[in-house]
Order: sequence, then C-alpha cells, then structure tokens
Amino acid sequence: MDTKSSSVDSCKPGETHHGPSTDPSATLGRHIARRLVQIGLEDVFSVPGDFNLTLLDHLIAEPGLTNVGCCNELNAGYAADGYARARGVGACVVTFTVGGLSVINAIAGAYSENLPVICIVGGPNTNDYGTNRILHHTIGLPDFSQELKCFKTVTCYQAVVSHLDDAHEQIDKAISTALMESKPVYISISCNLPGLPHPTFAIDPIPFSLSPRLSNKVGLEAAVNAATEFLNKAGKAVMIGGPKLRLAKAESALVELADASGYPVATMPSAKGQVPEHHPRFIGTYWGSVGTHFCCEIVESADAYIFVGPIFNDYSSVGYSLLLKKEKAIIVHPDRVVVGNGPAFGCVLMRDFLRELAKKITKNTTAFDNYKRIFIPDGQPLKSEPAEALRVNVLFQHVQKLLTGDTAVVAETGDSWFNCQKLKLPEGCGYEFQMQYGSIGWSVGATLGYAQSVPKKRVISCIGDGSFQARVTCQDVSTMIRCGQKSIIFLINNGGYTIEVEIHDGPYNVIKNWNYTGLVEAMWNGEGNCWTSKVQCEEELVAAIETATTEKKDCLCFIEVICHKDDCSKELLEWGSRVSAANSRPPS
Repeated sequence: MDTKSSSVDSCKPGETHHGPSTDPSATLGRHIARRLVQIGLEDVFSVPGDFNLTLLDHLIAEPGLTNVGCCNELNAGYAADGYARARGVGACVVTFTVGGLSVINAIAGAYSENLPVICIVGGPNTNDYGTNRILHHTIGLPDFSQELKCFKTVTCYQAVVSHLDDAHEQIDKAISTALMESKPVYISISCNLPGLPHPTFAIDPIPFSLSPRLSNKVGLEAAVNAATEFLNKAGKAVMIGGPKLRLAKAESALVELADASGYPVATMPSAKGQVPEHHPRFIGTYWGSVGTHFCCEIVESADAYIFVGPIFNDYSSVGYSLLLKKEKAIIVHPDRVVVGNGPAFGCVLMRDFLRELAKKITKNTTAFDNYKRIFIPDGQPLKSEPAEALRVNVLFQHVQKLLTGDTAVVAETGDSWFNCQKLKLPEGCGYEFQMQYGSIGWSVGATLGYAQSVPKKRVISCIGDGSFQARVTCQDVSTMIRCGQKSIIFLINNGGYTIEVEIHDGPYNVIKNWNYTGLVEAMWNGEGNCWTSKVQCEEELVAAIETATTEKKDCLCFIEVICHKDDCSKELLEWGSRVSAANSRPPS
C-alpha cells in the first residue's frame, strides 16, 4: 500500500518558499476545490469541526461546488458512497479523529464496493507535529497517527499534508490513485494550510490525463483463444455478470458478448442493475436456491459458464451452497482471466477480453432454448381483502409499477434485498445496494448522495425499521428535505431486525417502535417540501402512492408501511436458514 506522510520540518507556515509575486488567491484550499470540480464533482458531503472550518470556507467559495452539510460523519461517508455510484466519484469532508473514526465505517464499505471516495480530514496545526503536545479530539497521547493507522486498512492511498511544498503532488496523487484504483483515499489537511498561497497552486489545475490501462496483446490473444476453444466445445453455456463489471467499466462489452454468443444472461445479486434486464436473453438473478425461478437450474446444469467480475462470498453463495464446478467455469476478473481449472492469463482487461471473445465465439442458443421450454411466469400475490393487513409481497407489486427509466431503486440490507431483487428494472432504471459489506443503515445516506448526484431521477428507497434506527442514519432525512430532494422512502415497519431473526432469533432482534412519520415531520418542521403517510392496508398504500406521484411529486415522500413481524419473502426464509447453518459449523 502506497502511503505518503509529510514531515513538518521541511516547511512550516511562515517559512514557505513562495515569493512576494505569488497570487494570494492561489491557495491550497482553492486547489482542492477546483480539483474536485474538475473530476466531475458538484457536491461534497461534510460535517464541520474546528480542524476543517477554513477548508470548508474554500470549498464553499468554489462556484462549481456545493457543500452538503450532513447530520453525522457516517452519513456523510454513506452519501459520498451513493454519489460515487451514480457520478463515478464522491467526496466527504470531516474533522480530525472524532470525525475520521466516525466516517471510517462508510469508507470501509466503499472500499468493499470498489468506489472511489475521497475522504478529506481537517488535521492538526502544523506547529503541533513533533512537539509532544496533547490535542483535543485525540485519545490523550501526543501521537496524531491513530487516525492514519486506521485508514491505512480501508483506503488505497493516504496523504498527510502538513506542509505546502509537496501538497500539490500529494493531493493530485491521492485523487488520481482513487480514480485509477476505484477505491477510497484519505487526505489529511493541516488546519492552518488551506488559506495559504504557494507557487505550485498559481496555475489553474491542469486536467488529469490518466494513462489508460492496456491489455498485454499476447496474453489477450491467448486468453481469447483458450476461452473460445473451451466455450465452443460446450453444448449448453451461460453468462453471469458480477459486481466488478462496474469496476472494469465493462457493462457494454458484456452486452456485446451476450449478443454474439446467444447464451442466456444472468446477474449475480450484487450486480443487479449492471446487467441490462431488458436484454432479450436475460433470465434473472443467479443466487442459488433463492434466485429467480429457473435461473439457478439453467446455470448449474450448464456444461460451461462464464462469470464476469464475480464475488463469491457466504452471502452470495447462500451459505456456500452453490452447485458450481471450477472445471466448467471461465472467471473473468477486471484484469485477469482463468479458464476452467487450468490456465490463467494476467494483464488482460475485462472489457478487451469480452469484446475480442465476441468476435470469435460460435453462437449457441441451446441453454436459452432450454430455459424457454421450462419457464413458467411468476404468479401474482393473492388479492387482498378490503382493509386486510398489508402484506410485503403486495407492497412490492406496487413498487414495481412505480419503476421507469427516470427512477432508481436503493435497497437496504435485510428483506428489501430479496424483495427488490425480484423487481424487473426497465431500461435506464438505476439500482443500488451494498451486499459485500452489508452495513445496515447504509441506504439512508446513500439515498441522500445518489439523489443529489442525479436530481432528474426519482429515487425509491426501501428501508426496514431496524436499519432506519441503526447507526443514527435516519437523521439525514432532514438533509434530504433541506436539499429539496424528491425521493420516495418506503419505511417497512415490522418491529425488528427481520433478516437477523431468520438467521438466529432472540430478544435482541426486537426494537422499540417509533412514530416514524412523526419523526420525519419533526425533521421537516414546516421548512421545505415533505409529505408523510402511514399505511396499513392495500387501499391506503394505493392512495399514498397516488398522492406521492401526483400532487406531491416534487416533495420528499415518506411512506411508513405497517407489516406483520413474521411477514417476509420466502427467499429470506431459505437464505437465512442456509447462512445460519454456515455460521454455526463446528470447528474443524
């Protein structure tokens, strides 16, 4: 891991090596602000603290940048995560240690999801380094490195900027590394530096020109030849897209191969939204026994499968219960290809491999033809009786009707994972959830950030009551209102942590019930556009959705849905029992 930490001794404030002709506006703070705008950011998410206030002044002064003040640092990080999913990069600004260690959970989640989030922390005054002084916002030791040590494990680059001479280099290296690696980076800026000019900031930032990564031509050709031979021997072959498609920017290349091959195309659960569901040979989510009906059977009965950017973990494998064989698989990583249980080819970029393979593959629709023969459409939920208690499967039938190319879905960890997986996404409809890290409460901040990034889309967020209470993320519904966002939040109130209940039940899974609509109304407090509704039956749900999509279409709409505590998807029941079995294996 590349870490660059400055020494204060080479240049302290008052000893900077800039002459009197230096433009007084050519400051460190302005440079950071312009760099953020230049890489595509229009918003940064922040929580003020005494170590970052001057830096925030400079960010606010940048005409192309809006500071979105969040209620807590964790949500600022989650918002930057959600923003990066739509925009390609996100940024948050917090204060030293108390802010940094609060945001670090969100940064770890962004790392797990391969999201370039630039985490900027206001650091100690340069004069305090090496003085044996004890500062506030520390654990009481004259050592300011605790925060840096923590961030080393969840970022791909760290820069501690405590003097001006190499600040330009460090900042640019950090930002470019985030973009190249598609991972978060950490930048600490001493609190007395943002307002200081330096000759290295005198010229407006020259645009980044990151050298494109290239495949090894010989390796690429060998990988394509080996894969072509492997696949053309297969009687029934399938394709499955994985979450690293986004990292490799290979979504369109996957479509090219799908068109050329004739194979049925599925998505891993954590890649939903990255594989086009309007493709004529899309067969749904491959998630073992809890995936789309008939998808698992087609995938696991194939004699060859090509997994593009997969992540196999205990959750995506349903407690390690997938029936896959290495000798039947081609695994395409972002920069590496493994064919069967045999040869591996490095320095081969995913999108190059898929496009070249599309030129050589022999079309074979056998597996898709078999899928069409066995396919039976899903049934509809039983019709509700008048005033009958609302069922979750009825709720999501109506969520489905809301989806268009101008919407996006954010699914919280929990039963919303399984219910939202069954939604059929129209072309252009966004979809986001955090499966690898699975931090409950993520969706509130992510909804804030995603909606801020794509204001023309209406975000539909599905959140359980347990997640809404967790980690105080619910606070930033107030920030959504302040920003004038128009998302629709469905708060599913079933009295506890349902996903945990289905893995291992206990009294700790029951939570105190809140008046959720009352809470949001208190946050609204008559300022901005917000509308709430509490529904208990289908008729009330239909009326609420009608209001949210007509007269309240320009409001943040919060719909609390009252459900039975044992009402969950059948997929969660199956998945929970299998994950429980995996968790409870005795020591070997």
